[in-house]
Parts: sequence; structure tokens; C-alpha cells
Amino acid sequence: MRCASCSWAHSSGSAHDTSSRFLLIPRIATPLDVAEIVRVTNAAYVVESFFINGTRTDEDEVGRLIALPQSTFLVIDDPETPGRLRASVHARIDGGTGYFAMLAVDPPHQRTGLARHLIQVIEDHCRRAGCSRLDFDIINLRTELPAFYARFGFVQVGTAEMGDRHKLKQPCYRLTMSKSL
Repeated sequence: MRCASCSWAHSSGSAHDTSSRFLLIPRIATPLDVAEIVRVTNAAYVVESFFINGTRTDEDEVGRLIALPQSTFLVIDDPETPGRLRASVHARIDGGTGYFAMLAVDPPHQRTGLARHLIQVIEDHCRRAGCSRLDFDIINLRTELPAFYARFGFVQVGTAEMGDRHKLKQPCYRLTMSKSL
């Protein structure tokens, strides 16, 4: 059933309270968020440890990405724990194409709609920047992800080699997913 006040479908018993995802408003990250972005991203990407050695990102990479023109991280604060994030995603604009990467939801908050919410926010961010397309890459070994993103209208449009091949435990490649905006 759709909620009249927000148009989202709620599970029975849910309500608009301070822990509800509906009150969690994404914001643009600042350099002060770098350590938390790294924590949330690496926690969310532990699932990839079966094919990648080490962590998904580090403070140097996130700091460098935040500083780039046309590049930002969108984050969702945890209202119950000041200074902590529930979710983050990197977004970049390149001409008429938007890109996103490192979509991450802190494991205790996964399966609550935060990833869906961030994807909608990324789409809106890219549309406002004049993008007509949104792209991202996933790893072929994450076989559950193409169907997940297909629910949002993304289709596979290509493949590419992996960067950081020295971190790989097994062969894999990137699947490029895309959506018209």
C-alpha cells in the first residue's frame, strides 16, 4: 500500500519516525566525511572479499574524488548516531553522462530502501546537471547485481577489464550498466 504523505510503499507497522528512511535526506559530502565514507564503503563491500584482496577504498582515494571538479559523494547521515553515515555514493558528471560508483549502505541498514533512495537522488542530481544518461560498472562475479539494477531501468551495455588487477584473487571483468535519463 502506498503512503499518502510520501508515495512510498511501507511494510505493515512502519511509520514516519526519526529512524525512517523517509526522513533521511541525502547531502553533499565534505572533506570531513572522508573517514566515514571509507568506513561505510569498506563495510558494505566486504561481500566482495571472495575475489578482491584488501579493501574497496581508502581515505586518499575518497579525498581525491571529493576534490575533483564535477565529482561528489552524496551521503545519508545516521540520525541516531551523530558523525556516522548510513549510506554513501560517488557521483561524477562528464558532459551529458553521469556516472556513479561505490554505492554503499552500512550493513546494519541494508535492505531498508536506502540504495533505492540514493539511486533516485543520483538520477535527479545528474538530470539537474544536464545529463541524458547514467552509467556505472559492476563486477561480473556479483551475479545478483544485474537483476537488482534492472529493476531501476538499467541495462548492460558493455564490458571492460578490471583496474587494480593486482588485487584480484580470481579473474573477473566489469559489466557496464546504463540508463537513459
